Amino acid sequence: MLTSQEKINYLRSENQEFGPISLVVIQPNSFCNLDCDYCYLPDRNLKNKLSLDLIEPIFKSIFTSPFCRDNFTICWHAGEPLTMPISFYKSAFEIIENTSKKYNQTEFSFNYSYQTNGTLITQAWCDFWQQYPLSIGVSIDGPAFLHDAHRKNRKGGNSHELTMRGIKYLQKNNIPYNTISVITKDSLDYPDEMFNFFAENEIYDLAFNMEETEGVNDSSSLNGSEIEKKYRYFIERFWQLITESKLPFFIREFETLISLIYHQKRLNHTEMNHPFSIINIDYQGNFSTFDPELLSVKTPEYGDFIFGNILTDSLESICETEKFKRIYQEIKTGVKLCAENCHYFGLCGGGAGSNKYWENGTFASSETQTCRYRIQILTDVVLDAIEQSLGVTANNP
Repeated sequence: MLTSQEKINYLRSENQEFGPISLVVIQPNSFCNLDCDYCYLPDRNLKNKLSLDLIEPIFKSIFTSPFCRDNFTICWHAGEPLTMPISFYKSAFEIIENTSKKYNQTEFSFNYSYQTNGTLITQAWCDFWQQYPLSIGVSIDGPAFLHDAHRKNRKGGNSHELTMRGIKYLQKNNIPYNTISVITKDSLDYPDEMFNFFAENEIYDLAFNMEETEGVNDSSSLNGSEIEKKYRYFIERFWQLITESKLPFFIREFETLISLIYHQKRLNHTEMNHPFSIINIDYQGNFSTFDPELLSVKTPEYGDFIFGNILTDSLESICETEKFKRIYQEIKTGVKLCAENCHYFGLCGGGAGSNKYWENGTFASSETQTCRYRIQILTDVVLDAIEQSLGVTANNP
């Protein structure tokens, strides 16, 4: 609950424009049973676990926060959330429901999601998940020869077969799911093979994450202008394949962009550069906002990016700390630079601070390689395709 002074500070500040919370990312443990070579997370070999005793304090803070002004998703994420037993989540979900009854005075509700490597999914997990409004995100990089090149288990063995077993369980039980594929240099030569893999396995809800220079992954295989040309061809070819196939593909990157164009909407920020759109909580109850990738890392310039602990700090109280003010001001400066200098700003909203920090050394900066891959090249490819389909090109205005 807010103290009287906190209420006064809140009403007097710009903080009332923060939020609403749309996503709560909880790290129930730090351990992952895979050891992907492009992973940004440190300490994923450690078996730190979230105590059930922290669940009620976490959600009391969220439900009583002025930032709780809309429906939101609770995502269990990184390390591998399924290394925690089903019994943990049964108890956690029960505590969350009871905490909602006690403290949630709003009309807004929540649903659940998991981001998993899929290797530990069983029928027992599916039986549990079917009791809740829930969706599953599965990380899979396409066919086995691409996936297994990077997504190894802790003994160096392959993981593709187990991930596909998990996806088959989801399909058999009609549990909503989507997939995320990390695009590396290796992927760029195989757009047809990736498309055929997803089509043949009836995996239609896809997203692409670029391999990023981030956290402990201090270099990306996608660096370099020649690689950017290959990436553009990859995107062009994948667009061609899905539009010609007539299959019900939903590619997150394409759909987001087309929706903005079709509805003539433009962005002035993103969830990752706007305070308290996303709340990130680790196994100790430490919390942050902005990019989830910032929660578990430390840097020479900032130390860690933890703004408070759920047992001692309300979400809004950290808005007055020097640490939050410094980071937020730098992120705002970076977004302003993007708005002033980038023609793609309305389709991007200023990007993610974590990419700016790890690529440019500061949040107060603009273009990154991630921008070029995720927004600029993608936009150019989609607009070219739309214009060609309409017969509107530079040579035929």
